[in-house]
Amino acid sequence: MLCISLLAVSAEVMAAKPPRESWTFTLRFENDLFAGTDQQYTNGIKLSWISPEFDWFQEQDWIRNTPLLSRLSDFVINRLPYNDDENRQRHLALSAGQKMFTPRDIEQRMLIVDDRPYAGWLYGSVAYHSKTTSQLDTFEIQAGVTGDFSLAEQTQDLIHSLRDIDKANGWDNQLDTEVGIALIYDRKIRKQPASLPVANLSWDAIAHGGMAVGNVFTHINSGVELRLGWNLPRDFGSALIRPASDTRAPADADDPRFKTGREGMSFHIFAAMTGRAVIRDVFLDGNTFSDSHNVDKKTLVGDFVIGAGLTWSRFSLSYAQVLRTPEFEKQNGSQKFGSINLSYTY
Repeated sequence: MLCISLLAVSAEVMAAKPPRESWTFTLRFENDLFAGTDQQYTNGIKLSWISPEFDWFQEQDWIRNTPLLSRLSDFVINRLPYNDDENRQRHLALSAGQKMFTPRDIEQRMLIVDDRPYAGWLYGSVAYHSKTTSQLDTFEIQAGVTGDFSLAEQTQDLIHSLRDIDKANGWDNQLDTEVGIALIYDRKIRKQPASLPVANLSWDAIAHGGMAVGNVFTHINSGVELRLGWNLPRDFGSALIRPASDTRAPADADDPRFKTGREGMSFHIFAAMTGRAVIRDVFLDGNTFSDSHNVDKKTLVGDFVIGAGLTWSRFSLSYAQVLRTPEFEKQNGSQKFGSINLSYTY
């Protein structure tokens, strides 16, 4: 009881700003070492910032009192999609991240022709979010680079050195340097929480569907997440690192991050399923503008996710275990990896 009381007192002090004025920072980390392997999609990290509502920015004195900034913000903001819907919130999301991929046998120095190419992807993105309490539309531009400039080899070498793990020996065979860009759209729809007659529990469901078009990846995707718990967050779920995955910003003032005391805490479990119809994947198809190592990709790929989330005042933390179906023809079965998601609203 003492611990619960201390948490409740702390939550009173740490309640976030009102929703329209709040920023949300999110750190995502994914690694297959959580599943005891070191292969395929072996590591991913992503940092994201979601801004307050655009209307709040337009009210700031430093913008209103600067004619050029004021006119520019009005011109841009008033021409964005869904601008005429007064029930929608509008936000800017900025992200930066890195992914890395290796074959199953990382001791081999020579090219392994029937296994996944070594590859890295270092990228940044700018996204526009338009949302209500039950729907989130994301328009995103993601750009980055593969090859040596992705710094995937250096990053993996550092991590392996820190963990006293043997380094991968085949990075000389990685994909060539290639600048990539993708245009992304995604829609998420959240069913409002429904109460259960058991221990004040409730549940909700979040469906999503979208597409990405670019020289690095082109696909169509859809999926659904189910959540069950106490005092569920009013956000759009615990997405993996993927395009348009910035989902952790609260959608309304009923979110626990805007509450104090025990109402500022929540816990839930979740399960999700996502499918992709893959048209292009540079990490399997090889470079777009030069000859490189490639394998025969599978067109349909699915992710099955199970995890748990905890929200306490401004902080939200979740962990998920992921099973991903084979992504290319000669892959040795499905892949497992873990995903950590930590967000902070302030």
